[in-house]
Amino acid sequence: MKFTTPLIATSALATGVLLALAAPLAASAHVSVTPDATGAGASTVLTFSTAHGCECSSTTTMTIDIPESITSVSPTVNPGWTVEKVAVDLATPIDDGHGNEITTRVGQITYSATTPLPDGFRDTFALSLQLPADAEGETLEFPVLQTCEMGETNWNETTVDGEDEPALPAPFVTVTAATGDAHGHNDAGAETVATHDDAAAVTATSASADDVLARVLGAGGLVVGAVGIVLAVTARRKQSA
Repeated sequence: MKFTTPLIATSALATGVLLALAAPLAASAHVSVTPDATGAGASTVLTFSTAHGCECSSTTTMTIDIPESITSVSPTVNPGWTVEKVAVDLATPIDDGHGNEITTRVGQITYSATTPLPDGFRDTFALSLQLPADAEGETLEFPVLQTCEMGETNWNETTVDGEDEPALPAPFVTVTAATGDAHGHNDAGAETVATHDDAAAVTATSASADDVLARVLGAGGLVVGAVGIVLAVTARRKQSA
């Protein structure tokens, strides 16, 4: 069977379009977290997001594991979801700084959909908490178990600097140096700027692998598309001659 030049050109164009469209999809394939502050001891809101189900199946629950160094979490109430805080016992009771003994902590936050979230639709889940004061330089992981109508995806694999991103990376926050007072604020307002910059840096770091893949796919799509255009123009000129 012979393939004509116009057919090859059309196929090349189609392939280029598909690769270009695949780029943004690859970049949004993970459950991600965006903090609004990252300084040690700062009060922060962590926003988790998902835009896909489990192998195209609708999402029914999102269970977020909380690191042991964080004792208290206030989840935001989401329309269309119920939310539950799961308490776990502390191995060693701690003082809350006001003379009270804390014997339990929030170990998990579970959001359950009143109507399953369809694959391809995005939603977010915001948690208010205080980062540990002694965690500067540490990476805090927040594994997420995404349960769907059919199947589940456990986003619990550790991302290691200098290595390829795992297939199912756990959302994480890297704690930076403390700035301002213990609640992440100062009188001059510089803390707001600093923490927003920190949040942007963390978001960029956690998404870097996705960005690389997206750019490679996008560039590949453009190259293949350009080749298709050249072939199509050449074929038309030959037919005209």
